[in-house]
Amino acid sequence: MASLKIENLSVNAEDQPILKGLNLEIPQGEVHAIMGPNGTGKSTLAYTLMGHPRYIITSGSVTLNGTDLLALPPEERSKQGVFLAFQYPVAVPGVTVANFLRTAINAHRKSKEPGDKGISILEFRNLLIGKMKLLQMDPSMAGRYLNEGFSGGEKKRVEILQMAMLEPRIAILDETDSGLDIDALRIVSEGINTLKNDSLGILIITHYRRILDYLKPDVVHVMVDGRIIMTGGPGLANRIEKEGYEWLKGSESKAA
Repeated sequence: MASLKIENLSVNAEDQPILKGLNLEIPQGEVHAIMGPNGTGKSTLAYTLMGHPRYIITSGSVTLNGTDLLALPPEERSKQGVFLAFQYPVAVPGVTVANFLRTAINAHRKSKEPGDKGISILEFRNLLIGKMKLLQMDPSMAGRYLNEGFSGGEKKRVEILQMAMLEPRIAILDETDSGLDIDALRIVSEGINTLKNDSLGILIITHYRRILDYLKPDVVHVMVDGRIIMTGGPGLANRIEKEGYEWLKGSESKAA
């Protein structure tokens, strides 16, 4: 199985150091969570992994199954099997959910086989209907413009639908629970759980334990000041929920 390996990663944003020698490995088939205070670099890590130009890498490496991701533009990282679910998905007026997904699938297919003619309309329709049924989504959403007029829960469910259609090797979920009420959180979490398998590694970035109660991570990491300072099991998230982060001061790359 492949794994996402991050070694000694340091990143600046607007000339300010954000990530400071971060080390992390996410194997396929495992669910890892990152928790940490505001401003510690969690979302910076997510955007850096997908190649956002705002974030400048000053040292370190990121590989997926031996492939140097940092040498690739964002679309090529996606084709390698990296997926990012945004904290705040943007609306794309005039582009339906179905057209967006078909375009993305065809781009992935063409990267693997340059002569590929693209997925047929019938094959795509059957695939889309099957995935929406799996995720218990209303098929009519496929005809709506991407995220335009969507509720917070609908936006996050469409992000999970994208993940289901593209079948990545590594999925990064950047505060997918942000802005969701308890019912929407349960529905989105059930969708993610439906997609969990031995070929999918998941990195969940969150402030709160509540989504982890649904997703049951194998490993929980704590990030403070741009570094992973502690790693443990699900019980680590419970302690953070009760005690906050003060007790972690002075910790440096410890296992809980």
